[in-house]
Amino acid sequence: MRATMWTDKQRGIQLSQEKLLCKNTCGYYGNPAWQGFCSKCWREQMRPAEARTQDSRPSNDATPPTFSKFEEKKNMEKSRRINTMRRLFWGGPSPPKQEPSDSHLLVLKAFQNLQPGDFTGFLKILRSTSAQQLHSRCTTFLNTMEAYHHLPVQKLSDLVQDFFQSYAEYFNSFSEAELTQTMEHVEKLIMTRLHKWVFCHDSCDDEQKDLALQRRIRSLAWVTPQMLGVPFPDIQSPIIGDPFLPAITAIIEMDAKRAPQDKLVCVSKCSQQVFEALAASNSEPANADDFLSALVYVVLKANPPRLHSNMQYVIRFGLPHSLMAGESGYYFTNLSCAVAFIEKLDGPALSLSPTEFEGYMRHRRGPAAAGGVRQQAAEETQHLLDELTCRQEELDRGVDSLNTQLQKWVQTVHSQLDETTSKFATAQTELSSSLSSPTGEEVQQQLVLTDQYAGPDDSDC
Repeated sequence: MRATMWTDKQRGIQLSQEKLLCKNTCGYYGNPAWQGFCSKCWREQMRPAEARTQDSRPSNDATPPTFSKFEEKKNMEKSRRINTMRRLFWGGPSPPKQEPSDSHLLVLKAFQNLQPGDFTGFLKILRSTSAQQLHSRCTTFLNTMEAYHHLPVQKLSDLVQDFFQSYAEYFNSFSEAELTQTMEHVEKLIMTRLHKWVFCHDSCDDEQKDLALQRRIRSLAWVTPQMLGVPFPDIQSPIIGDPFLPAITAIIEMDAKRAPQDKLVCVSKCSQQVFEALAASNSEPANADDFLSALVYVVLKANPPRLHSNMQYVIRFGLPHSLMAGESGYYFTNLSCAVAFIEKLDGPALSLSPTEFEGYMRHRRGPAAAGGVRQQAAEETQHLLDELTCRQEELDRGVDSLNTQLQKWVQTVHSQLDETTSKFATAQTELSSSLSSPTGEEVQQQLVLTDQYAGPDDSDC
């Protein structure tokens, strides 16, 4: 029966590897949030669009702007942007003086010797005297961002990404792995402080979309793993319960993290747990379709809090390389595809007719009992429940019998106690009576004694 279920792969979610890549064919991973582009190509697509929007605005004199005016406006905008970034990065309108080469090399060597994930060591180096310039740039940028947190969230995202790019230039002599590790520490430092200002920002509708997505996932709680083509363990398997429970826990933990990199770690952990569950549930190696189907099932079962806001937060303020390539980029892209699939889920995707799908959505019907593993598990559960019920009834009968015996014993004890008390009262009464009235023998003894002590005169008389 299990083999029959897996021969029909059309029931699963099919997504080729090419569909995960940027549609600009740059080789990086795309994302549905960027309309299929990677973060780099998406920014290149959006910035010219904003410029065209500004240039298309009609002027008051209804005369087209000349080329010289356009160049002047462009240069002024560029100069303003450069001065703004200099104030953010260096605390002033001009770059600081170049550090001595020995100090520069000392700081670079200290960062290179850091162990992966040693954020505490990174902070110690950053607060040292030799890294004063780097520490000052971070502090100035954080203070400026907190002061201007009311700006639109996309502007805040551009400022953060520009800061990351400028900050990375200080470590241009690092290898790619060393630069990635260092910038992940920088991201954690910056975004941990800015989280409360930019997460679920007032200028966007992330909160409303969170509620809509939660309602959508809650309405699909009836979807079974078989409808999605997700393999579950056999009856003979030692796995007990839902094998995807660790993945569900990992994706829920994402909301508790503040740095985008830490949220991506939760996504990666969830995805790895999905692959482990698939490996334990299926004799064949898991493919991309199995993974995406299982990830959809995990999201439906977990219904993670503020999922849309968390994903947008990572997209806007995470390091670009974390989303464009590598395991984290692949896992996050699949998560975005899973959410997009859930938002557009319909009957044909689950091999259901429109009438059946509508009936499930309106709670007029529930999924039929699944054959194979699910049916056997349900039968075993029902058998165990019946056995426990019989044992409970037998135990109740034993308790009732014990109570009856106990009541009889108590009544017997009370009866014996009453009888003993009555006998004791009768004996006590008889004893009291015998002590209060003298017998005939005692009266004769008293008369003899009286005669012995009588005087002679009395005897003569």
